[in-house]
Amino acid sequence: MAYSLIYPQTVTLYQTDDQIYEPEEVATTNLFNTFLDALDGSYCNYTAYGETGDDPAIDPVYPDPKPGGYKGQRQCGVYKPTNVISASYGQAEADLPIKYSKRQCNEFMKLGLQGHSILVASGDYGTASFPGDGGADGCLGPKGAIFNPQYPSNCPYITSVGGTLIYGNQTVRDPESVMHVNLTGSAQNFSSAGGFSNYYAQPSYQQAAVAHYFAEANPPYPYYSEFQVDVNTTKGIYNRIGRGYPDVAANGANFRAYATGVDYHWYGTSLASPLFASVLTLINEQRIAAGKGPVGFVNPTLYAHPEVLNDITNGTNVGCGTQGFHAAKGWDPATGLGTPDYPKMLALFMSLP
Repeated sequence: MAYSLIYPQTVTLYQTDDQIYEPEEVATTNLFNTFLDALDGSYCNYTAYGETGDDPAIDPVYPDPKPGGYKGQRQCGVYKPTNVISASYGQAEADLPIKYSKRQCNEFMKLGLQGHSILVASGDYGTASFPGDGGADGCLGPKGAIFNPQYPSNCPYITSVGGTLIYGNQTVRDPESVMHVNLTGSAQNFSSAGGFSNYYAQPSYQQAAVAHYFAEANPPYPYYSEFQVDVNTTKGIYNRIGRGYPDVAANGANFRAYATGVDYHWYGTSLASPLFASVLTLINEQRIAAGKGPVGFVNPTLYAHPEVLNDITNGTNVGCGTQGFHAAKGWDPATGLGTPDYPKMLALFMSLP
């Protein structure tokens, strides 16, 4: 979809780590440090929160002595980042130490300030993570009832993208709903992930939107208001003061594509993130042609101008034995501010310096 939307602009694929480490990363042991090292040489030895450089207990170490491993040195600052970067991998926030996560989040902030837009898929299991990431059902706590926020969507300097769908009896002119489908097996409740971080506070740009959601939707669940909560003792199931995600959304259902000659229908926020990223790429194309710079970190602008997005008000992102968070007027932790209205977004960003 991205190829066709942004043509004749091109798509750049960043392939990270060797054939030994990469399968482990897809299974979510770590995802981004080697990638960020390659984009910004200073990150290789950057110190923050008591962490300096990559963590050998978590990150790949090069040269890799294993058979078939990469024998060269770690690559630092060897690739120029594109103006828009979309990633379709993630895992539970709780899988990574908070200091490790915050150091990495700072680098996403730096890239945003340099004019790069970083988008990630919010996840596909509603208020949970994927099965086995946390408890058996992807939730936290001894009873598997506590919502499990996602990384790197938890970082407030990233644009987290949720998923929507159009039901089979609808057309593209009908309002979208929260992506929520039964793909059988472990994906019976496959829905747009969203919720609130246990590591990060709500950034100032979204505080009013989140307060409006709580006032209007009033989720019927017990909550806590603290960071690094003890999931074994808390009586709540989500963090009322955490960074809310996703920020925005795009279609994440019934994407048709051929693979090995077979016509498949694909699902997930992994589709929605590059779709939204393509819209930003088109806007950048127009801005650059007009002698302006790329849009960079878009969250503050979008929260200040929600009218340039299609608000989603139907559906919910189930998980952890609950109905999850329902879509509502304005921002919600299922589809964020909504899906892109390209003409309105283009007009807004072209009006900015």
